[in-house]
This record gives sequence, structure tokens and C-alpha cells, in this order.
Amino acid sequence: MRSAYTREDVLEKAREYNVQFIRLQFTDIFGVFKNIAVTIDELPRALEGKVSFDSSVLEGLVGNRTRDICLLPDPATFVVFPWRPREGAVARLICDAVTPQGEPFGACSRHVLKKVLKAAREAGYGLQAGAEMDFFLFHLDQQGKPTVVTHDQAGYCDLTPVDLGENARRDMVLTLKEMGFDVSSSHHEIAPGQHQIFLKEDNALTMADQIVTFRFVVRTIAQRHGLHASFMPKPFARLNGSGMHLHLSLRPGEENASRQLAGRFIAGLLEHAAAFTAIANPLVNSYKRLAFSELAPAIVGWSNSSRNTMIRVPNQREALSPIILRSPDAAANPYLVIAVALASGLDGIARRLELPPALDDFPAREKKSEKERRLPRNLGDALCALSRDELVCGVLGEQMTGLFRKVKEAEWERYETQVHQWELDEYLANY
Repeated sequence: MRSAYTREDVLEKAREYNVQFIRLQFTDIFGVFKNIAVTIDELPRALEGKVSFDSSVLEGLVGNRTRDICLLPDPATFVVFPWRPREGAVARLICDAVTPQGEPFGACSRHVLKKVLKAAREAGYGLQAGAEMDFFLFHLDQQGKPTVVTHDQAGYCDLTPVDLGENARRDMVLTLKEMGFDVSSSHHEIAPGQHQIFLKEDNALTMADQIVTFRFVVRTIAQRHGLHASFMPKPFARLNGSGMHLHLSLRPGEENASRQLAGRFIAGLLEHAAAFTAIANPLVNSYKRLAFSELAPAIVGWSNSSRNTMIRVPNQREALSPIILRSPDAAANPYLVIAVALASGLDGIARRLELPPALDDFPAREKKSEKERRLPRNLGDALCALSRDELVCGVLGEQMTGLFRKVKEAEWERYETQVHQWELDEYLANY
């Protein structure tokens, strides 16, 4: 849960815990967690939003022109890192990016989510979100660089001694709980070296803050165990990829959404699925995870039981189960994914879109329509879909949409012009 800290509380807590350094943390357009460290003497200035920096750190592009931004910390995100010494402790604050005049900066992904959440509240809706986070643990080489040698050969929910990552995973969970996270469960996933930690539902902004913090904490604790934690969507061609399954619960007022309302919300997600796939699956590698298989959430549809649909609604005893958005991967920017998902769902409600039939028996039926139901097959297709969707582009804003497309189109171009080992193995001897 979010704290109710004020600026004064942060100053008092910093003195109480003998904090000497504060990391002002923020997330760039592409979901990369970054920070600027200031000393305790600078904390009062920092809390007033007076720490400035180059905007390119958010935009992902360093050109010959620069713009200043200021980091405005959210006091509710103050936490002391439990793995640092208690003497001379290190704390963090998550920040929004604003202009020197105090206006929201167009490339601040946290502001994008806050803007959508505000619009949802004005329409009478709130959103709770939880997250199942997958990751791999890999060995390091003698130079300390990550390899693709998994830490174990365990499988789904295996125990020690087969699950060699149990100690690291336990330390991750204990550290997260000490930092105020509400962890539901953790276990070994299906692939060797793959793990999952499930973060319980909280309000959507808190969950986005927790996801970016989670990735940072998991990688830090893995490093302390001599391992590398990777959120790459698909490190291996023949093993399962890593997802970021989002559990979304729409709340009109204090109550859960009705089934009809939830149905329209799902219909909105499906309506804009192709466009927000560029945000939810932002890497060239992301689409290797979405390549059609028995476990890939690659179909634009919903079900109660199929692993192939991008949305699943479990059959549970509760009156209405959370909507599980399964297509996003663990490399995505959670602020933007949640923002475009919420906006898409609300569009479905506003337009009174009809929920299509469940696809619980897919892919056994209607194989001929498989291609029509697929999510974009690659990053290039997803970027084209994004450019055509006015709602999703409107959520991101002109500045962020332009920057995102520019960087990602260049990434796709670099990939397309490379000659890959598969091509050499397939063609070199015969042509």
C-alpha cells in the first residue's frame, strides 16, 4: 500500500534512519529505471522539485540540443534500501518529470498513467492491479558478464535441491516485503532457471511503481548471489518466455465492476490490442515469445481456460474475477502498459462494445481464422498498428508517441538488416 508520507515526514524519516544518500528514481519512455543520487543535504531542495537534469535521460535520444527537466519526488514512495548499511543508509524517492515551470513533461511515463487514472476517476472508475512477474536466473562468466547458462534444471514448482534458485528467490521476497511490498506467492516456473513472484493487487499507480522497483530489487539481490536476473522476454527458442501478467480489477466507486461492465472493458482491450502491443511488447525479442505455441498468449481474444488468448478470466468463487492481461512481457514500461490498457477498456465501456464469445476451445476450432486473431507478428507490424490507433497515441501524447516510434523503428530497422545465424545455417551450404 502507498504510504501517506508528506515532505516533512520524509525529512523526519531520513533523519531517523540516518540516511546519507537519496536516489531520485525515474523511468524512461522504454521502461528503464534510472536515478540521480543526492546527499542528505540536498534532500530539502529535491523535495521541492529543484533538482534538474537533461531531458534526454527520459527520451532515449541524445542529440545536439538539450532541454532541462526537473525531478519532482513523490513522498509516498520514500523507502530505505534494506541491503545497504544502517550507518550512512541509502533511501529512494520515485519522481515525476516536470518542466522548470512545474508543468508535466511530455515524456514522463508516470505522468501518462496519472493522467489516465484521473480521467478514469472523473468517469467514476478506479483500477486495482496485480502482477505475475517472470524472470530467469543465469550464471555469470569469469569476467562477471551474464551467460545463458541457467542456474538450475528445475521445472514447474519444483523444490530444493532441484530448485537451486530457492535461496535467491527467498531473499528477493524478504527484501521486497521489508520495502513494503505485498507478495502473494513465489515459485519456480516451467523453464529451467525461470522463476515467478506474484505481487498482490494495489492501486494502479502503486503497482507500476512496484513493478519498476521489483525489477531493480530482483537484479540487485541476484547479483549478491553471484547471479544475473534477466527479464528478457524469450532468451531461448525452445523454452518458455517470461511474461508480466497483469491482474486488472475495475472498480466503479467502492464495488467491483458488473459482468456487463467488465465485458465491455474486455471488448475495449481487444479493440485496441494490436496498437498497445507495441507498448506491452516493446522489443524485437518480445515477438519470439508471442510466436504461436501451446503456451503463447498470442490470440486477440479472451477465455476462462485457454493459455493462447491474450486475456484470461479465471472461474473463481468470487462474484467477478480479475481480468488477467497475459500478453505483456516483463521488459515493458508498466506505467504505459497500464495506462493504455485502462484507456482501451474505458473506451470499450464508453462505446458500449459487445464482448465477443470466449475462445476456450481455441485453437482446435476455426484454424482458418487464426491469422486474423493473432497479435502483431513482429515489432514492425506492432508499430504500424500503433500509428493507426488514435486513442492509444492520444494516451501517450504527441511527444512520447513520436519519440517511442522513432527509437523503436530504428531498432526494428537494425534487426532487419542483420544477417542472423539461422539464415547461415539454413541457406549457406545450398545456395
